[in-house]
Amino acid sequence: MIYVLIEREIAPDMQTTYEEAARKILTQAYRTVGFVEGQTFVEKDNPLRRFTLSKWQSELHWQHWYTSEDRRAQMALLAPVLVDEERITILEVA
Repeated sequence: MIYVLIEREIAPDMQTTYEEAARKILTQAYRTVGFVEGQTFVEKDNPLRRFTLSKWQSELHWQHWYTSEDRRAQMALLAPVLVDEERITILEVA
């Protein structure tokens, strides 16, 4: 099992657009083979910083999703509302 932490910063006044696009991408991930679970978080003092922590059966499953056409299509909608590119960290239990 691996965990994937995705950090994103939303452009000002784009929260609603972000929420809609992020919900779609997470829904697609839920349907992907190898996806176990996921949660989203908001930085306590900065509602424009978002984190998604997902659990995958393996890094291979994550890579399959990360490079999929479905994810690329969803990211094409999400990327324009972000301040910068998302930051992805792969984690495993110590």
